[in-house]
Amino acid sequence: NDMIIRACALALREFPRVNGAYRDGKFELYEKVNIGIAVAAMDALVVPTVFDADRKSLGQISRDARAAAEKVRDRTITPPELSGATFTVSNLGMFGIDQFTAIINPPEAGILAVGTLERKPVYLNGELVPRQRMRVTMSCDHRVIDGATGARFLQTLRRMLENPLMLVF
Repeated sequence: NDMIIRACALALREFPRVNGAYRDGKFELYEKVNIGIAVAAMDALVVPTVFDADRKSLGQISRDARAAAEKVRDRTITPPELSGATFTVSNLGMFGIDQFTAIINPPEAGILAVGTLERKPVYLNGELVPRQRMRVTMSCDHRVIDGATGARFLQTLRRMLENPLMLVF
């Protein structure tokens, strides 16, 4: 999940419109890239924020996300830690869910739904070989993000996740 958050943060820098919002009848572009991470609590879904995710290393994102999830489960998370997200990642893969559609958290313009990582047969250079695959779905507010922009964002996200060294630097 940390790699997905990092890849989203870097892709949002390349596609600033995806990091926008529709508020009060106007398009708004966020300067910061703050990724919300959906965390299942005992009785609710809570979305703490990894602030300035595009400026953090993969290790720092991992530490921040883990600390935020722990605070949600301990019920010690504060309102400022639950606000300011500009895009959200919701991962149900750890529950064995293959694919789902996530609901956008207004005023954000998009949310990424991440399914389980599975070993699947894939044709590569004419041969059937096992590879890790996962499904992602992005829900978009079409007042801000059109289909072509969303597709290019997802292509960039895919390229980064398939080349994890891109996430280290």
